[in-house]
Amino acid sequence: GIALRVNDLGAESLSEDELNKLQTVQEYRTNGLSGKNGEHPFLMKGLQTVSISSAEKLNSVIAISEEAALRFPIALFGTFTILLIFLLVSELFGRSIAVVSAALWTVEPMAIGFDRIAKEDSLVLFFFLLTCLFFVKSQTKAEHGNTHWIRYVWAAAASYGALMASKYYPFFLSIIGGYYNLFLTLPGNKWNIGNLRWIKFFVVLGVTFLLLNPTIVLPDTWSEMLKFSSEGRIGHDSYEFMGSLYQQKLTYWLAGVPWTFYYVFIAVKTSFATLLFFLIGLPVMFRRKLGDGRFFILLWAFLWFMPFTVLGGKFTRYFTFAEPLILIVAAAGFCFALNWLTEKLFLNSIMAIVSQTILLAAFIAFPLLDSLSATPHFRLFTNQLSGGMAAAGTYFPHDEFYDASTREIIAAIEPLAAPQSIVACETPTLFEHYETKSGKKNLSFVSLSDKDQVAALKIGDFIVLTRGRRYFSNTAYEEYLNAHSDPSAEITVAGITSALIYKLDETLLAAIQTIANQ
Repeated sequence: GIALRVNDLGAESLSEDELNKLQTVQEYRTNGLSGKNGEHPFLMKGLQTVSISSAEKLNSVIAISEEAALRFPIALFGTFTILLIFLLVSELFGRSIAVVSAALWTVEPMAIGFDRIAKEDSLVLFFFLLTCLFFVKSQTKAEHGNTHWIRYVWAAAASYGALMASKYYPFFLSIIGGYYNLFLTLPGNKWNIGNLRWIKFFVVLGVTFLLLNPTIVLPDTWSEMLKFSSEGRIGHDSYEFMGSLYQQKLTYWLAGVPWTFYYVFIAVKTSFATLLFFLIGLPVMFRRKLGDGRFFILLWAFLWFMPFTVLGGKFTRYFTFAEPLILIVAAAGFCFALNWLTEKLFLNSIMAIVSQTILLAAFIAFPLLDSLSATPHFRLFTNQLSGGMAAAGTYFPHDEFYDASTREIIAAIEPLAAPQSIVACETPTLFEHYETKSGKKNLSFVSLSDKDQVAALKIGDFIVLTRGRRYFSNTAYEEYLNAHSDPSAEITVAGITSALIYKLDETLLAAIQTIANQ
């Protein structure tokens, strides 16, 4: 798991979101804690600060890129998620399903892909699983008469405080709260926390949250949070999904990105073998024989899919929180099919173990081979049912490319550009960062969505069309350029076009200025 997650971790350029994190880390290191990027909690940025400082000290021994150093904490926590999935699923369904679930998280392409970007979602999942593990463990200990079971409840509270210090997700407490209430009125139930101890639960949660998120006390942090919650931080007007553009705001609900978004994601981005056993496992999750653990999985699924299906703003990385559900259900389906097959063949115990081990290895080999075929660009993985890697980048281009080739775009423009040339692109700050790193500083960058700046371009300037950065505000330029001109340079990721660079001549400039002035 760690090998797949950290190998060539700096292969892709930083995304615009990741650059914001890097700039915040630099702010912390220069001026101390501040409210910069305060719409997101402190914990991940604190870990990244330690990672980047450590990487600089190690650079005399081993070269570590800033991209890799920024992403490493997430890759590390994503790796330990494997262990938490095993431990939690062992509590819910036993070790057989737990082993398969953990193995799938180890090798499934999208599970790896989520852990290789410097965003909070993998950290949230880690602490959610840790919360759930302690909470379910408290139930097991209470039902077995262990007088110290309440300690696990306090550990669960501290874990959820760490989750909140990773991302402001208070509503996922409803999952463990709903599960707890299912058992509260059952005859003979020994798992009763009580009102006073629930108050202590939230005190422990709050203290942990404050300790791991100290920037919450800064006024600038609250200012940033208010801007974000009012949707004032949305930098672009749409999201491209399956070739069409949709409004990208949470409060647009069903009028925004289609409700089918995450269901298409499951169908397209899950390894075919995993997807097959997921479909087998769905009815298995409703069988009483599986035990009470199925209620926890069903609550988790319902309380994630219900809101995230109808919200108008969506990104595939939000699915990090739900990805284990797919793999746990697939593991249940695989174990069910394996046991059924063993019984039908009337194998003795030794033959049953040998055959089950071989079949498990074969099952895990499919997503592993898929991951190896996509490395290091795991987010581009597209299963055979959906067109394979030939169709990569056509379903969720923003999240599949995620600004992966900005470094290469700058390298391609430099030889073509005269001094002081202007480049119109959708992430000018990110382009400026990589041009500064190149040491040349010949270029200026403007936003392709700013009509006034595009109208002021001159002959010899550039327009860059980056896959995943098509919006209502710039799609007219893309349509014209694709139809009427060949690019000056083409950038690829894993053999797939990720950006087109156009150097403006007199004809192109006149057409682009006409579009900008409309």
